[in-house]
Order: sequence, then structure tokens, then C-alpha cells
Amino acid sequence: MVADQPLRVPVGPDADRWRTFPHDRILVAAARTVTSTVRLLDVLRDLLRGDDRVGTVFAYDPSSAFNDGVYDLLRAAGCRIMPWEQLAAISPDLVVSASENITVPDGQYPVLVLPHGVGFHKSVPDSRSRRERLSGVVTDALLESGRAWMTVSHPDQADQLAQAHPKAAGRTLLVGDPCRDQLFASLDRRDGYRRALGLEPGRRLLVLSSTWRETSLLGQDPGLPGRLLAELPADTWRVAAIAHPNVWSAHGAWQLRTLQDAAEAAGLLMVPPVRDWQAVLIAADVVIGDHGSVTLYGAAIDRPLLLGAFGADAVPGTPMAELGRTADRLDRRGALRDQVTEALAGHRPGRLTHIADRAFACPGTALAALRTHVYELLRLPEPAGAPPVLTYPPPRVRLTPPTALATYSGAAEAGGRVVVDVERFPAAVENRRPETPERFRHLSCAATTSDRGLRDSASVLTAAAPAGTAVTAIRWIKDTLEAHPGSRVAAVPFAGGCLVGLRDGRVVETTATGGLTDPSLHAAVVYTLLRAGLPQGGPVTLRVGQREEDVELRVRPHPR
Repeated sequence: MVADQPLRVPVGPDADRWRTFPHDRILVAAARTVTSTVRLLDVLRDLLRGDDRVGTVFAYDPSSAFNDGVYDLLRAAGCRIMPWEQLAAISPDLVVSASENITVPDGQYPVLVLPHGVGFHKSVPDSRSRRERLSGVVTDALLESGRAWMTVSHPDQADQLAQAHPKAAGRTLLVGDPCRDQLFASLDRRDGYRRALGLEPGRRLLVLSSTWRETSLLGQDPGLPGRLLAELPADTWRVAAIAHPNVWSAHGAWQLRTLQDAAEAAGLLMVPPVRDWQAVLIAADVVIGDHGSVTLYGAAIDRPLLLGAFGADAVPGTPMAELGRTADRLDRRGALRDQVTEALAGHRPGRLTHIADRAFACPGTALAALRTHVYELLRLPEPAGAPPVLTYPPPRVRLTPPTALATYSGAAEAGGRVVVDVERFPAAVENRRPETPERFRHLSCAATTSDRGLRDSASVLTAAAPAGTAVTAIRWIKDTLEAHPGSRVAAVPFAGGCLVGLRDGRVVETTATGGLTDPSLHAAVVYTLLRAGLPQGGPVTLRVGQREEDVELRVRPHPR
């Protein structure tokens, strides 16, 4: 079917002729924006798990400015999709929405509205006028009809709504926050999430969280991800960006990825708009956020937090506004690396969690409370047993490590042994630092990178795959250096270590005791010794990121 064709099963004038399950009740889930649709998909399946008495249909309302992606999302989830116009022709038993801005036809059925974020903390444009309105509050017409119910996650929100919108008084249901409960249930899976993101021990994850509109973090400073990647050593940090689904929907993935093209080339993890953000947030070591809900969730799970932006559209008197007054600010024009390091080192556990607690009542029971209200509105006995609070699956974020790295290194003797210290930064966003007599710079690049300019200017070129034999490896080194006369070193993984070829024809065999396989690090050791005028043989200690590796070097005899 296509979106504008009436749905015949399980609703429609002759649905009983075609359906397999005889459903006692029909629940219509109103899908209007990507954000609200994701929230419905997150909770409804767990609420209705195993109950053949309730049939669910998703009604697609295309009227939002952020409707792009909703229909595809529903299709990917296997939902039955009804055009919004058909809602007026049927009589469902309950409409559930996580978008307050729906226009529901006249009828006798109740309408349950869930928040699609944390509470009611933001003013947003009103799609029906040129004014701003409080996000999350249903229309006066629906409130006046006596059919609407709004769930809240804390009793203070009911008071807030009654004061801001008197017609909302008595139309709220205290539930808690299912997303908050699922986050806490998933905390013990943090190590697995970090492994899925390629975070080996000692490597840290910085998460950027941006809501939408011009006052958001990315709205204020779309270049911030790239500048962070330019300042944070690539072997110590990874950077991920969680952008509000409205950013993706309004501007499109093409536009967003075009803006962040250099940052993605530098290794930025762009978290998809409909999944994975929760696991990425749990995996974080530091969060830089704004006045969006993800930032408050980060405070709730006690992540070190800096505010990189904070819009005036945050509603006074809310936990979000208090977070804006309390949390430390990021000076986006200052030294980013120092601020991030200080935020991590100076984190005081629990400093911000009490603010988040003001947004979340009934911890651990939100899904059960929500199910109780849903079945009361459906006029059905609630199934026995509490609904499960499931943990989030490992993230499936696309990992794109940089293929070109600006490498800064030096060599010094310590305790009778040569120590090579290496820091690497993605070349795509590098702030070039000057060389000194003790500190050298070189560009290391994968020989397979598509950027010919990078390949031609790289001092070190590396092979993407290990060589099967020494002869193959040496042939690759010779051919690579001949093809790129500006390069001084070529390195290829071989036999658990690396063969590193020099422009003068020497080949250095390197092995690392810690199982180090990255050819650019093996090459960095050889290059640094070469620049420092030190021998290309014997044991060397490599320090990179939080790691220290013993590397053994041996100059292979020239083939005769």
C-alpha cells in the first residue's frame, strides 16, 4: 500500500472478513514526527506484549514540518499504517500519541499523550500561529473536549501545566519516565556498549548532544565536532554526536553529513536519529550538551557534563533551567582539550543528579504505571505480571576511523632505554603544530585512501591488509615508495608485527609485545628514530594514548 490508501485490515468497513486475530479493542498510535514515533515504538510493544485482545494501527499524520522519515520508519518496523484521514471514519478504542500537536477528529474515544522527551521544559514554535508555545501541551480544543490525558514523569509537571494552561488541570496521569528506567536498567551493559564502539581500555568517549533550532549546540556551533577532534588525541578519545531527530528530518541526512564531512573523515561517530543514542550516552565518559532532553538524561546517569550552548527557550522553573544555572559551561573559543580533561578529572559524582531527579518520579515503575493507565482507558483487565524493562542492544553506529593522521612524536632515553612518545590527530581537521628539535611531525596515510592529495603529501604510507609473505611485503614497500616519491616510509603488517621500509632501501622488522597491529604506529617508531638520528634496532618503549608497548626492531639484511 501507499500512505494515502485507506487501510482495510485490521480496521475498515469489512475488516472482519480479512483479519486473523479478532481483537476486542483497537488502539491507534498517532505517528506525526520522527521523535514522537520513536517514543511510541519504544514503549507500545512492551506495553501490549502477548495480548491478542488489542490490535494496533499506526495513523500517519504528515502535517508536521518534521514528518520526513516517519513513514519509512513505520514501514521498517513492520507497522500497519493508516492515512490520517481514515481516523475520522473509524471508531478506535484509544488513540495514543507522543506528539501533542495532533488534530483528532470528533469522537468518544480517549486520547493519551506521552511526552517525547523529558517533561515540559522548552518553548517551541506553534505550527498553528506565529507564536511560541510550551512543548508537550495538547491543544485547548482537545483539552476542552475532556478526552485528552497527558502523562507526566513527576508531580511538579502537573502543577506546572495547571499554572501555564489551566485547562490542563486534572488531565494528567503520573507515570514516570520509561526511557529513564531503561537507561538505568542498561547501565551494567556499559562495557559491552563501549566494545561495540571500538573503545579499547583507556580510550575515552566524548558525546556531543544537540537539540534542534538555532539556540542548540549544533545550531550555535556546527564546527565544534571538528575542532574537538582536532584537539583531542585520536588514540585517547573518540567523539560521537547525537543530534535531535528534528535536525535530521528538517535538513536531511545529506545536509547534516555534508556539514560534518571533515569531522566524519576525522572519525566522528554520527549516531542515527532513531536508535543507539541511549547506549552511546551510557558509554560516554564526558557529555557536552545543551538544553535538550538527552543532556538531562546524561546528568541523570551522572556523566561529567559541560554545557556548550543553552537556549533562552528553556522554561524557567524547570529542572532543565536549573541544570542551565548549575552545570559548568564550555568556552567554545577556549582550549577545548584542557576543558574536557578538567571536566573528567574534576567530576564530583552526584553533583547534578539531584536536578535530574526533579524530573523523574516513580523510578523503575514507569512502564508498569503506563500500562495500567492504557488498559484502564481501553476498558480491559490488565494482563498479569509486570511488563519487562528491557535493556538496550549494543549500538550499531558506523565506525569510520580516520585514514590519515598527523603524528607528533619524540624520542628520549629513560632508564637506559629509548622511549618514543606519540600523539596522533586526524589530518582532516588538524590544527598544525610547529615542529621542535625534540618533537617531529609527519603525516601518516593509508595507501588506499581516496584523497590523492593526502597520499602524495604523506611521509608514511601504510598497507590496509597484512602481507602473506616477506617477499610480498617487500615488493609492496618498493612499489609504494616508487609510486609516491614524497614519502619516506612505507609499512605493511606482517607475521604479527610489521615490515617498515625506508627510502634508502632498508627494511626494519618490528614486533610489539602487546599485540600492537596498527602499522602506522610501528612506522611512527621507525620514523621517529630516523628523525632523531637513533639506531633502527633493539628494544624501544612506545607510549601512545593510555598505552605503553615494548617494540623490538631489527634491520633485515638486504636481499642479494
